[in-house]
Amino acid sequence: MLKGEGLSFRYQSNQRWILRDFNIQIAPGEIIGLQAPSGFGKTTLSKLLAGYLKPTEGKITIDNEPVPTRGYSPIQLIFQNPELTMNPRWRIRRILAEGKLPTIELLEKLSINKNWLNRFSHELSGGELQRIAVARILNHHTRYLIADEMTAMLDANTQVLIWQVVQEYAHDNQLGILVISHDKALINRLCRQIINL
Repeated sequence: MLKGEGLSFRYQSNQRWILRDFNIQIAPGEIIGLQAPSGFGKTTLSKLLAGYLKPTEGKITIDNEPVPTRGYSPIQLIFQNPELTMNPRWRIRRILAEGKLPTIELLEKLSINKNWLNRFSHELSGGELQRIAVARILNHHTRYLIADEMTAMLDANTQVLIWQVVQEYAHDNQLGILVISHDKALINRLCRQIINL
């Protein structure tokens, strides 16, 4: 169980709270949705859970233990803009190897062309890069996925493809997922539980 308890965050003591006393828990294999208007702290929450930010107050645990701070994190975050998370000097094959090189089966399910592996990120489209980002984290090291508007900028066909693969993987491997999105139809389709900030 991934738990965030009493999570509060602000950048400086004299600034307003971006997030205040928020609680969340995600069980293995569970897909939870999070909805809120812009400016309500959704991306801040995603960064807290993934370890990019440290909460001003509160704690985050997995199975009641602190989240490991070294090595590959069991909580992975996928942003809306995948190009910002990839080293432009690395070829796609090396980017994928940051986690564990995905299986040929996974690459095929995500319609990832083998020829892309020798290219650099700037040589691929946003939809192609987001499929690479998904393939990079779908491995046995990842226990929880925070999907922050993960498919918001993609065409409908690519959105469907990515979520079909992620849902199937989550079911087969007990991957817990937090879906953060403005798309109510997407959240209603994917999630049994929906949180409103």
